[in-house]
Amino acid sequence: QVQLVESGGGLVQAGGSLRLSCSASGGTFSAYVMGWFRQAPGKEREIVAAIGRRDGRTYYEASAKGRFTISRDNAKNTVYLQMKSLKPEDTAVYYCAARFGSFLKNSENEYDHWGQGTQVTVSS
Repeated sequence: QVQLVESGGGLVQAGGSLRLSCSASGGTFSAYVMGWFRQAPGKEREIVAAIGRRDGRTYYEASAKGRFTISRDNAKNTVYLQMKSLKPEDTAVYYCAARFGSFLKNSENEYDHWGQGTQVTVSS
């Protein structure tokens, strides 16, 4: 069973940057596609980005393209989300998720394991 723990959230002004980290344990990290999702108050959880197991393939939701970068370090069992040019509408709880398998998926239903989430608040 994979356990995921996110860190790095916080309060930042619009235009600022944050880097989220997600540390995994209890499984073979490189066997999992990793994703970052977010859920804003009153909204459904949505994907932000995903990254393949070893080949560097990535997927970005439209609003994240050009501003966010997902990366992973399989030696450290960690996935990152570098966020730049943050906007108030990026305010949400950000979740790390793991999907066993090789295909990138953008639906939360395709992911097997979830972290507890980390709050990101962007002030205007």
